[in-house]
Amino acid sequence: MKTKISSDTKEVVIGDDLPTVLIGERINPTGKKKLAAALASGDLDVVRAEAIAQVEAGADVLDVNVATPEVDEAAVLPEAIKTIMAAVDVPLCIDINNPAALASALAVYKGKPIVNSVSGEEKSLNEILPLVKQYKAAVIGLTIDDEGIPKTPEKRLEIAQKIVARAAAAGIPSEDIIIDCLALSLGSDDTAGVNTLKTISLVKAELGVNQTLGASNISFGLPDRPRINQTFLALAISAGVTCPTVNAAHAKAGVLATDFVLGRDRFAQRFIGDYRKRQA
Repeated sequence: MKTKISSDTKEVVIGDDLPTVLIGERINPTGKKKLAAALASGDLDVVRAEAIAQVEAGADVLDVNVATPEVDEAAVLPEAIKTIMAAVDVPLCIDINNPAALASALAVYKGKPIVNSVSGEEKSLNEILPLVKQYKAAVIGLTIDDEGIPKTPEKRLEIAQKIVARAAAAGIPSEDIIIDCLALSLGSDDTAGVNTLKTISLVKAELGVNQTLGASNISFGLPDRPRINQTFLALAISAGVTCPTVNAAHAKAGVLATDFVLGRDRFAQRFIGDYRKRQA
């Protein structure tokens, strides 16, 4: 199953038998005081610089989130989208849970974006899926519903199935659904990693859709986070994740090595090319 997204000039194809697509996570004010302050003041230079830096680091898609208490999301998000589109040519993942702001951003977007995200919650399904259908976007589905994030892989699979079914009823094809099985911190639950990996495998086997994952959540509150993140991300890609949401500067080399091992990099051209670039 292949998910096709695009900017005005560039198409990116996500698929199980293709090289892993990296969604850059850095345009998000959570925990970033400089970015939050810039967004609140209407200064988008930081957003532009971050977009350029992420693409140079290897991001294939950029996640864009402007949610912070001081920001009028419906006004700022479309301007951020336009600023980024003028600076880089990669497709965007519009990350917002405000339907009005999402509609404003989709109205100015050129190409086919990803909407991040819809969940199994009824309110989310009813508000987000019609916008996804109207603008012919792809959408990330989170395995969380009105009762929260289930602990068992089977329950998370049920939510993924619900999202795919409701999307189909709304006229959205399964190839435009990307499921996020949700990584929780091992620091508070030492079964969090294995439960997410089992869920990824179940979703791949039962639904066959593409999958993303915020892999760095797995190490929150723990020491040596990069080592944990890299190990978990490699396992997640092997289990079925095709477009993880990451800091490309930190994750790219490990992802390319994983793709090489999994037979997705003929003659190691991408891995060796990146190695030579880093050495230079």
